[in-house]
This record gives sequence, structure tokens and C-alpha cells, in this order.
Amino acid sequence: MTTPAAPDQTERFALAGIFINGGLSLIKLVAGLLGNSYALVADAVESLADIVGSAIVYSGIRLGRRNPDESTPYGYGKAEPLAALAVSLLLVGAAIAIAVEAVREIRTPHHTPAWWTLLVLVIVIIVKETLFRMQRRRANAAGSTAGQADAWHHRADAITSIAAFIGISIALIGRYRTGTDAWAPADDWAALFASALILFNAVKLMIPPVRELMDVHAADVGDEAMAAARTVDGVLLVQRARARKSGVRYWIDMHVWVAPSMSVREAHTLAHRVKDAVRAANPQVADVLVHVEPAAEPRPGTD
Repeated sequence: MTTPAAPDQTERFALAGIFINGGLSLIKLVAGLLGNSYALVADAVESLADIVGSAIVYSGIRLGRRNPDESTPYGYGKAEPLAALAVSLLLVGAAIAIAVEAVREIRTPHHTPAWWTLLVLVIVIIVKETLFRMQRRRANAAGSTAGQADAWHHRADAITSIAAFIGISIALIGRYRTGTDAWAPADDWAALFASALILFNAVKLMIPPVRELMDVHAADVGDEAMAAARTVDGVLLVQRARARKSGVRYWIDMHVWVAPSMSVREAHTLAHRVKDAVRAANPQVADVLVHVEPAAEPRPGTD
């Protein structure tokens, strides 16, 4: 499995995202108001949500990196999926707000957006897609659900910008052909379509952090741990290995079978060797609790 990236990489990128989103949201808001484009204003609102989201992710990652202490012996890793879930819910709220306002704008006659708003959107799309790819790469390397949520926040912003670009283009084409603002609502329909895409991605983003918060078994990590334990001399059988994720680390409980004649001291030493083998195979494993069972009793398949 991939070795985790340096802990501060996703932190720094989330912090950078706050400042970048701040500048982009201001540019889009001003351009949308001056250029008569609600899709661009909606895009600015989504960027403002990105600022809050990046701040939540940054705080979640920093807290999740804290070392275990007496009151929290399993560490603070759950702060990351909590941050990811909060960002997902923030996206849901932004999508609903954009959809409501888009419907209101569709029912309200207004002018066709200015042509130069397209130039603003091209710049935004390039910047946000670049941020998405960079953050996703770092988050995947670190195994950070909060970082992944932050990355998809950038992608959602790029989606709203693309939808706005299409809507404004249609409105401008209609203006050119008819000489009226009859096609101006295309800009608002684009914002409504973008809100649906954002909502869909937000729901998808909720699944990984919810699974992590519920300690759903990480089967691939458990299978890898069992394979590593079997290589340890003295292990006769690995009955099970349950793995749960907390932040970017994993905690594993496993049952190994040994010769019934083995002394307590020998079994204790063997358990440490199993733990070392598992952690060597996967550096993301924080700890391994090894239950030693005599091979004669109980039989395989029983607890």
C-alpha cells in the first residue's frame, strides 16, 4: 500500500485553498453583478462555501494529526471524517440555495449576461480544475477523506463554472440571433443544472466519512494484515483480522493460532512479531491488537 504523504501537505493545500477561493469568489461576484449573470453569482456563492469548507477541512486535518493522549488513546483521527461530512453537508446546503435562487431568477425577466463574463469563467474553470487534481492527488496519497472532500469541493466549483459558461453562451447566441433577451434565462437554467450536479456529488461524498465514522471494516487492509501475519514463523493460522480507519491510520484486531505448548512469554513475543510484520507491510497501520489462541481449542470458526 502507498506510504502516506507528509502530514502537512494536505493541511497546506487546504489553507492555500482558502485564499484562492476568497479571490475567485470576489472576482466572480463582481463579474456576475456587473455582467448580469446569476449563474456567475451562483458560482461565487459556491466559492464562498468553498472557503468555509476549506477552513473546516484544514481544522479537521490539523486536529486529526494530533497524537493520542490519556483522554483520547485512539487519537483524533475521527476529526477528519467529521470534517469531510461537514463539507458534504455544506455542499448540500449550497446546492439547495443555488437551486432556489435559480428558479426565482428564471421567473424574473432580466438582461442577457455580458460577453466578457465568459472570459472570467474560463480562468475560473482552469484554476479550479487544477486545484481539484492537485488536492485529490495529495489526499489519495495521504488517505485523507477530508482532503478528498475538499478536492471535490473544487471540482463542484468547476462544474458550476462550466454550466454557467454554457448557459451564458446560449443566452448570448440568442441575443445575437433575435436581438432580444428572450434567451437570457438560459443562464439561470445553467445554474439550476449545476445545483443538481453539486447535490449529486455531495451525497456521494457523504458515503466514505459515514463509513469511517461507523467503523466499517476495511476489507483490503484486513486481508493485507492477515497475509503479513501468516509470514511470521510460529503462526499456524490467522483466523480473522478486523480493520477500521481513523483519519489516515488503521487500527486492527486479529486472532492468530499458535502451538498449544507455547509458553505465555513465547506467545507474547510472537504477538509483537506479528504486530511488527503487519505495520511493516502497511505503514498506515497505527496499532495491531493480537489475540493469541491455542491451536487445539477452540476449533477454527468459533469465537
